Amino acid sequence: MYDRWSLDVLYKGLDDPKFAEDRKKLSEAIEEMISLSDNWEKNPDADRREMTKKTLLLREKFELLVYDLLGYLSLRQAADTRDTDAAGLQGAIENELTKTAKANVVLDRLISEKGTVEELVGDDPLLNEYKFYLGTIFREAKHRLSDDAEAMYVKMNLTGGSAWSKLFDYLTATLEVDFNGEKTNLSTIRNKATDPDREVRRAAYEAELAAYPKIADSVAFALNNIKSQVTMMARERGYASPLDQTLQESNMKRETLDAMLSAMVDYMPKFREYMRAKARYIGAGERLAWYDTVAPVGSSHKKYTKEEAHHYLVDCFAAFSQDMADMMDRAFKEEWIDFDPRPGKVGGAFCAGLLGHEQARILTNFDGSFDSVDTLAHELGHAYHDKHTDCHRPLNHDYCMQVAETASTFNETHIMTKAVSEAEGEEKLALLDGLLSGVNQVIVDIYSRYLFETEVFARCEDELLMPKDLCDIMLRAQEASYGDGLDPEKRHPYMWCCKSHYYSEGLSFYNFPYAFGQLFAMGLYSQYQKEGASFVPKYQALLRATPVSTVEETAAMAGIDVTKKAFWEESLQICAKLIDEFIALTK
Repeated sequence: MYDRWSLDVLYKGLDDPKFAEDRKKLSEAIEEMISLSDNWEKNPDADRREMTKKTLLLREKFELLVYDLLGYLSLRQAADTRDTDAAGLQGAIENELTKTAKANVVLDRLISEKGTVEELVGDDPLLNEYKFYLGTIFREAKHRLSDDAEAMYVKMNLTGGSAWSKLFDYLTATLEVDFNGEKTNLSTIRNKATDPDREVRRAAYEAELAAYPKIADSVAFALNNIKSQVTMMARERGYASPLDQTLQESNMKRETLDAMLSAMVDYMPKFREYMRAKARYIGAGERLAWYDTVAPVGSSHKKYTKEEAHHYLVDCFAAFSQDMADMMDRAFKEEWIDFDPRPGKVGGAFCAGLLGHEQARILTNFDGSFDSVDTLAHELGHAYHDKHTDCHRPLNHDYCMQVAETASTFNETHIMTKAVSEAEGEEKLALLDGLLSGVNQVIVDIYSRYLFETEVFARCEDELLMPKDLCDIMLRAQEASYGDGLDPEKRHPYMWCCKSHYYSEGLSFYNFPYAFGQLFAMGLYSQYQKEGASFVPKYQALLRATPVSTVEETAAMAGIDVTKKAFWEESLQICAKLIDEFIALTK
């Protein structure tokens, strides 16, 4: 129960007859998609509403099959990147899916080329459920290339951006790190950032930096080619920039992003106060070294077994909502979680929803620390979000990346607030620092990642950015965000080489959504503290609305205007009060 996840709900193995049966069904669905597209294009006067409904129903069937097949294969590879059988099958299925590229482009064009969404939907129940989804098709119509060009892009991407992304995953998962005379992996060495022994943290940091040159050239080529591809395609589709494309595809206004970033910049000095106070407290001088940014302080060195983490989380969240606690209990008992770091397993943590199964799978690299328990709470927050969007039809399950971090960060805020409030003395200091070091990561470090990615996008089309260039960009980004809170000689120039968020051709700027999620969740949690149990149904309704609403509409459900700087300042003021409390305790 406390070991690796079970994927049996999907398939019991690659030789499971159901796997072969679903592959056959997928092939049939592909042919149906092509046939539907051809028939509608040959008969442009066909009833548009009925053809749209046929398209939606077929896409539902298609989506469920793809989620099961590719989800299963990608989860196997996340647990072991050396699983070549799964990798080969994933490549084969992805290649087969390219057959639908032109058909989907044609269907989207035929759906959106006449009239308005309102005229198409009318009073039809199915189309009304998909009104937001259809609206997205209409909005993106003006950015669509020709049918042939869109189809060719999907096919070329398999050996382009997608392949570079897989290369990054493979290189970082298999990188050997020399530490204390032994070989270890990147996930294990990065977990030592929270070791209570400063010498261990320093040695791990130096070993990590020494390992990156082994893969830096290859990873740099991957980053250059992914970002160049994204920039080229954004321009071809008529977007002003990749950021403009990201915001439109995320259903978020630029004024919302600008308001949030402006407030964050205003509060950077406050976070630097925290970093300097922490540096003084741990005897590191006036500024933190990188390897001290998430160092534990105080005397809370408790280690949790997986069973203890299980019961702690269930008890903690039962006070918020019983349906949350019940879901967490299921996650542990029904083997949703892959816990331990090991060679070949990808680093970090993630949650993958299993569409149509009302379950999720969570990968973590558990080390028994409270931070690991907090990470579990975070990922289970994603699962809780998915639980409340399961009521939607299959094509309405996806929500934009800004609100994607809301439930997860809300969970982190809840668990840390409870833990801090119940603690005293050195334990309270330790927990408070754990909370603030996490917030510091998603405000200060995330801002450096945003600056880094912005500059890489601006430069990669005209020059090949080699590791030296990328390290230079990263160090300048860290200077702009961390400022005098961080020792300039002990920063992390290779942060671009270990963060998977940069290496997606389909998802750019996956950095500021973490800051959005942190501050939005803190604002929501403040409301929960004021309203108590009556807030929970409102929160659940907000989560349900995320796949079928814009960012601004979702926030408005809680009475929040995210386009105004004032909201973000209120959330940051909560952070400032926590920093003042930390400084007082360290004195």
